[in-house]
Amino acid sequence: MNRMMTTDEKLDLIVKGNEYLKAGNKAEAMRIMKQVPLAPHLAKAAKEFCGADFLIKGGYNMAEAEAAFGPDWLAE
Repeated sequence: MNRMMTTDEKLDLIVKGNEYLKAGNKAEAMRIMKQVPLAPHLAKAAKEFCGADFLIKGGYNMAEAEAAFGPDWLAE
């Protein structure tokens, strides 16, 4: 699910992820939280410090970063 989301959609996922985290299910919480588009400045910092492969293999929603930097920004 690599798409832009409304603020309400993002908040719904964050709340759901927090519920799983409180229940002790870290894996499900992380799976849900990765669906929230990563803010471009955070994606850029993660690419710089962790590498593009970290973001690609991690399954993060990069829709907002792709909108800001272009579809091939991770390959640059």
